[in-house]
Amino acid sequence: MLLRMAVCARLCGVGQSRRCRRRQRHSQANRESDSETDMDDDEEERVVVVGKMKDDPGCHKTCTAGPSGVGFEASVGPPHPQSLLDLPPEILVEIFSSLPGTALPNLALVCKKFRQILNTETIWRRRCTNEFGMNDDPRKMEIVGMSSRELYVKRVNPKVKSGRFMKLLPDYEHMDFRDVYTHLLHPYRHILGLWQPDIGPYGGLLNVVVDGLFIIGWMYLPPHDPRVEDPMRRRPLFRIHMLEKNKATVECMYGHKGPHKGDIQTVKKDEFSTKCNQTDHHRMPGGRQEEFRTWLEEEWGRTLEDIFHEHMQELILMKFIYTSQYDNCLTYRRIYLPPYLPSDLLQPGLFKGTYGSHGLEIIMLSFHGSKAKATKLTGDPNVPAGQLTLEIDLNRPLRLPDLEHQRNMDELQQLVMGVHEEVQRSLQAQDVPSEGAEASPSLGAENSESDPPAGLETVEPAAATCSATSEPQSFVLPLGVIARNEVYPRTCKMCFYGTGLIAGHGFTSPERTPGLFVLFDDDRFGFIWLELKSFSMYSRLTDQLSHAQPPCMERFEAMLRNMQSWTS
Repeated sequence: MLLRMAVCARLCGVGQSRRCRRRQRHSQANRESDSETDMDDDEEERVVVVGKMKDDPGCHKTCTAGPSGVGFEASVGPPHPQSLLDLPPEILVEIFSSLPGTALPNLALVCKKFRQILNTETIWRRRCTNEFGMNDDPRKMEIVGMSSRELYVKRVNPKVKSGRFMKLLPDYEHMDFRDVYTHLLHPYRHILGLWQPDIGPYGGLLNVVVDGLFIIGWMYLPPHDPRVEDPMRRRPLFRIHMLEKNKATVECMYGHKGPHKGDIQTVKKDEFSTKCNQTDHHRMPGGRQEEFRTWLEEEWGRTLEDIFHEHMQELILMKFIYTSQYDNCLTYRRIYLPPYLPSDLLQPGLFKGTYGSHGLEIIMLSFHGSKAKATKLTGDPNVPAGQLTLEIDLNRPLRLPDLEHQRNMDELQQLVMGVHEEVQRSLQAQDVPSEGAEASPSLGAENSESDPPAGLETVEPAAATCSATSEPQSFVLPLGVIARNEVYPRTCKMCFYGTGLIAGHGFTSPERTPGLFVLFDDDRFGFIWLELKSFSMYSRLTDQLSHAQPPCMERFEAMLRNMQSWTS
């Protein structure tokens, strides 16, 4: 009881003060003559304070009686600390938890007390969560967006041609968060985010994330053709985790025999490479034919016999031969998500789109003033990844007529080509300055408005913003236009003039051809390729992608230029 009263008195600021010590010495000198009391004034003071605190725990000051009976105020709060060393350990834990993890090792060199406090799991758990987005309880090993079936792979026994399922992500019961931060998260922090693999014209999209106690590289694959609105598919290519206490282990996840030895090397800034040290794990007992059938089912969701188009069969065989030769030994270059401005027509980001016999591909939609650009993240032998597949002129919106006139391909061709010729005249006027050259764009616009094709007309750019928020208008594809997916919206918000990039095999004779950009809603748009007489449907990729924001717009635009140079 006396110990508890002493602690309470110290918290109240009256236990070890100079005034209290003088009263204590005075009471000790007169203790023998004072036989009517069993305690000194200091102890009486503590009892009064404790009693007051018990009656009112929320009070900060209380009136007590000193030796002379004169009342004074004693602070209930802790005394003012003179340095960090005077703070309670729990307060230091809160302070250290808010510091960057890179500053904590130097902080441990200050003194023994700091070094001991920095061994607290709470500090490193918060650093792992705040800096790298690790789950609050990674030991549960809950993989977001994956079913229990997807956590397992089938390991095939070549002797009996059967298999057993093994788990991709083993469970860990005990793990030190400080070791996770020091040996896993911090050393490999530079590879977190979005990357494009160097797979020739095909490209791809890799997302490296912290998933539980792992760093996993997920390859994002479009849904099976032509189901453009289905969710993306994910395949693990590599993972990094701690099999040992003070060492991170890299494992290759490619193939169907489970994880095996791999390696990761940082080539230079914003670039790294992966290497598989056991490529025999990628082989299947049935040979290349069995590997192709398995790849075809995963990539296209069908067998080769189901694909009757001969040209499409050739493209599929070509992609398998080209991509399988890498054996997951790839180089990756960093890419960023496009920045968003309130003035943008819609939220920029990643979309899945139909590209005829080439299947579904992933594009990045970004806005640059009066232009909207769609850059390929995955490509094909004709137009490779990294190239600008669509360019939309937001200053040239078009208004569609009634459904009967929309079905006429000739009228759509006449409308779009009229705007295309106007754009070409404007570009020629800029290349060859002459008197009245500045008026030529507006003159072209006036001619286009005064004599539009039957049932179709252009609208002023100023009206584009108003139209975007107006009631949707009916939409139907013209007769003769081939659509990979006939399931498309029958209403749209706006239409714009744009150009699409087409080329021959091997990216020969690339040419930008006119077309019509159709905005359906905030998550879907389409493009009518006039020369090809085909329609591409695009749907937004809704996956949450972390560590992918660009430092600035200039850095993002520089990335786009570099992407084009990789495959040009």
